This record gives sequence, C-alpha cells and structure tokens, in this order.
Amino acid sequence: MSFAPVYSENSRALILGTWPSPKSREMAFYYGHPQNRFWKLLARLRKEDIPSSVEEKKAFLLRNHIAVWDTIHSCSIEGSSDSSIRDVVPNDLASILDHASIQAIYTNGGLSGKMYDRFCHKQTGI
Repeated sequence: MSFAPVYSENSRALILGTWPSPKSREMAFYYGHPQNRFWKLLARLRKEDIPSSVEEKKAFLLRNHIAVWDTIHSCSIEGSSDSSIRDVVPNDLASILDHASIQAIYTNGGLSGKMYDRFCHKQTGI
C-alpha cells in the first residue's frame, strides 16, 4: 500500500507520484532516494534550504501549501521499474479534495500522468 498523503486544509497544489520506490519504502516517506531531485527542485523553487529529515520535509510541504500522494494505492511491481506495475488499485483523491482547496494537480512522471488520466481525472475535474 502507498503512504498516507501529506496535506492540510491549506494545501493548494497536489503533486502525485506513481508508487513509492524501494528506497522511499525503506525510509517510509516520499522521494527518499538521495539521487532523487524532488526535494532539491522544490527547495530551489521556494528559495529554501533542502529539507533532510522526514519531519523537515513534511513541514516544508505544509508551509508551502503543497500536498503529496501517489496515484496508486496498491499494485504488483518488480523492484522499482514502473514498467512492471500491474494490478493497479488507484488512490481515492476525495480524501484530500474534500478537506483541502486544491487548485492544481501535478503528476511526477509519465506513468503517474497516465494513471491520473485513467483513474482520477474524471473524479477531480482538475
């Protein structure tokens, strides 16, 4: 199963990944691989220091009104290859959309975009 979403009632943007990588699953938080540019890019865009701990990352997201989650709730996958993903059960984005004023949804990667279009766009209309 994917991680719980990170959001607050003040979240305005939702960034959706596909499914946590093995390193992220090991760390039990989003974008955990040290070579992943996610946190570096967001920090640069927001002109802030790069968060390092899970608590710093959560605080960063909430302070900047950003929510994160994955498009996939559960699936079959081999290693970290998105191309091996099968038996997809999507996340129900209503749990965020009913409690936050999300104005924009971004997908982090091609497969996440395809999963969002296939399973979530009709639900969100965003």
